[in-house]
Amino acid sequence: MYRFFVPCQNITKDKIIILDRSELHHIKDVLRLKPEDKVLIFDEKENEYKAIIKRFFIKGLEAKIIEKYKINKKTEKIKITVACAIPKKARMDEIVDKLTQLGTEKIIAMITERVIVRWKDDKKETQLRRYQRIALSAVKQSRSFKLPLIEIKDIKEVLKEKGFDLKLIPTLTEENARPLNKVLNQITKPKSILVLIGPEGDFSPYELSLAKAAGCIPVSLGDLVLRVETAVIAVVSYLRFLYM
Repeated sequence: MYRFFVPCQNITKDKIIILDRSELHHIKDVLRLKPEDKVLIFDEKENEYKAIIKRFFIKGLEAKIIEKYKINKKTEKIKITVACAIPKKARMDEIVDKLTQLGTEKIIAMITERVIVRWKDDKKETQLRRYQRIALSAVKQSRSFKLPLIEIKDIKEVLKEKGFDLKLIPTLTEENARPLNKVLNQITKPKSILVLIGPEGDFSPYELSLAKAAGCIPVSLGDLVLRVETAVIAVVSYLRFLYM
């Protein structure tokens, strides 16, 4: 069965209303589903529903709930938040997609001194909605149920965030940065991790000093100079392999 996302507000005890235009287009024009076809629906509260399409109307469709499930998932061993400096072009799209597939709890598109991409407030909102759509598509594709929280913040705002057992900042320029694996081997298993990934050209010396003052541990990812999108996936994949 095909699987779609519907927010809780559009789900009642026995009925689901789909109003999202992109989902409707996919259902009607791409998949060509019809009344009496069965579908799977999931919401942001980790519920899943088996439903049957009852009718289409001008701007939506109505489906009847056949069964409801509370998703029985394993408790996550760690929660990972990634604050990634916004790279040029559309590479942040790929980062959001891959981090969502890897089960990242929170994704922050981060503005640093050396980030070239700068948006006004209205453009920020447009980009945020774009990232949320990409994350939703990744959740459906990977058959996951975890929609990450996505934000756009300046590095100074990111460093004010609380509640992490471990804060890591991979860097090329910090002389005292230790290999990531050695750092992780010497600490108690964390439950919540913040990872800051810098832009091309790395963080500025001022940003590094702010990060260290906020409790971030400078780490090295080896001798190779990685692109932003490579570094972020490498770190999160390693953390998942190690702790999950």
